[in-house]
Amino acid sequence: MIRRSAVVLALALLLPSSRAGAQQEDRYDYWAFNRGTVQRGVQALLMCNGLFTSHRTLEQVFAQELAFVREPVGTARGGDYAVDTARKAVAVGAPDGTPVMRAAFRNGLGCVVMAPDQDFEDTDSLPLLAMDPPAGDPATMPWPDGDLVEDTPAPSDVDPVALAAASSWAFDRASPEQVTLSLLIVHRGRIIHERYAPGVTVATRTRTWSTAKSIAVTLIGMLVDQGRMSLDQPLGVDWLPKVASPETDPRSAVRLRHLLNMSSGLYPVDDGGLEYATGSGLSYWAGASAARGARQRGLVREPGTFWDYENYDTILAVYAMKLALGDEKTYLEFPRRALFDRIGMRNTLVGVDRFGDFVLSSQVYTNARDLARFGLLYMNNGMWDGERLLSEDWIRFVRTPAPATAATGNFYGGQWWLVPDTRTDVPRDAYSTAGNRGQYVVVVPSHDLVIVRRGLDYGRQGFNQWDLTREVLKAVPEATDR
Repeated sequence: MIRRSAVVLALALLLPSSRAGAQQEDRYDYWAFNRGTVQRGVQALLMCNGLFTSHRTLEQVFAQELAFVREPVGTARGGDYAVDTARKAVAVGAPDGTPVMRAAFRNGLGCVVMAPDQDFEDTDSLPLLAMDPPAGDPATMPWPDGDLVEDTPAPSDVDPVALAAASSWAFDRASPEQVTLSLLIVHRGRIIHERYAPGVTVATRTRTWSTAKSIAVTLIGMLVDQGRMSLDQPLGVDWLPKVASPETDPRSAVRLRHLLNMSSGLYPVDDGGLEYATGSGLSYWAGASAARGARQRGLVREPGTFWDYENYDTILAVYAMKLALGDEKTYLEFPRRALFDRIGMRNTLVGVDRFGDFVLSSQVYTNARDLARFGLLYMNNGMWDGERLLSEDWIRFVRTPAPATAATGNFYGGQWWLVPDTRTDVPRDAYSTAGNRGQYVVVVPSHDLVIVRRGLDYGRQGFNQWDLTREVLKAVPEATDR
C-alpha cells in the first residue's frame, strides 16, 4: 500500500494540473521598482515644468498637473519634495530604497528629467538651447504672426448663439474629470472665439503630450520636402544591439513611412500595462536615453502590416531626423529655425532627454495660440505669409489612412488622427492632433476652421475631439472657396 501510494504521488507531481497551469500567469509585479522610480520622475518633471515653464503656482500644479498621478508625494502644503527656485529644479521623494528623482529647467528647452544617480550639482551638465528670441514685439504684431487681435464682431455668417453653446459644451463638462483649460476657434484665419479657465491666460504653456507627434511629423516633412529624408528609403539608423552584418538585420526593412504610420513591426514595449514601468516611460520620466531605447527593439511583425500606437516609433523617426541634420547644434535649433520662429510660435519649447535628444513624442510645452498657428499652417496647405513651408504632398501623406488601419476604421494617418469610418456627423476631411489629458488641434478644411482645445483631464478622461468638432460646426458655415 505504501509503495502504491508513492507511485500515485509521483505521477501526480509529474502530470500537469489545472493549478500548475494557473501558475503560468505572472501575478508578481517584477517592475515595481521601475514603477516607483517612474512615478517620482513623473511628479518631478510635471512639477518642474508646471512651476518654471508654465509659471503656475504650487497649488495649481497639485490640483491639476498632478491630478492624474495616482499617489503624488506630498501636497501643496509640503511633503517629501524640494523646490530649488535658484536652480529652477525639483526633487521628489526620500532616500527610502526608491531613488529621489529630480528635474531642472533649461533655457529654451523646458525641464529635463535627471537620472536616479544625479543630483542638483549635475544641473549644469544638462542640455540647453541658447538662441535669441525672434525679432519684433508680438504684442504689437497682428495675428497670426503676433498676438494683436482686433476686437471686432464675429462675421455675420457665424451663429453667435451656437458658438457660445459649443464653448459651454467644452467647458461645462458633466464629468468632473474633464477639465478644459482653453478653447480657441479660428475661422477663415481669424480668431472668432477664445476662452480660458480661471488661472489660465493667453500666455500659459502646458504640456502637449502626444500632440507633439504632429509637430514632429511636420519637421520631418520639411526635410523630406528638401530631399534630406525619404519615406521609403532605409532609415540609416545604427540599430542596437550592434550586429556583425548590419545589412542582414531584419530591422533594415523598417522605413520612415512605417514609423509615421505607427506600423513599424518593432516590439511594442509600451503595451501590456508597462507604459509607466519600462520602454519609453524610462526615457520620459527616469533619465534613460530616448534614442537608445527606440533603437534596441526587435522586429516582431512585417513592417506596415499591423497598427500599434508606440511612442518609440515617433522617437525613432526623430532620431533619423537628427542623423539627417548632421550635428547637435543644428538639430537643437531646427524646430525654431524651420518652424516656430517662422509662424510666430514664440511660446513653444521642445523638451529633450538628458542626452540632448528631443522627446518629440510628448514633451512639448506651448499655449493655445501657438497651437492655433500650427493648425493654420495646415489649414493654409503649408503656406505662411506667401511662403511655402510644407508641401501639399506631405500634408496629403499625413491625412492618408495608414494601410494597417483599413480593417479597423481608417482612423490614423501620419502622426495625425483621422475621422474614423464610423463617424458620419463631422466632415470626412477633418483631421486632428491628439494628446493625453485632452490636447487637440482639429483642422477642418471644408469649413476653413481650426479648433484648439487644451485640457488637464484625469481619471477615465473621455473628452472627444470629434464631438467638439460637431458642436462647433453648428456655428460656422461651410467654406465656399475651397
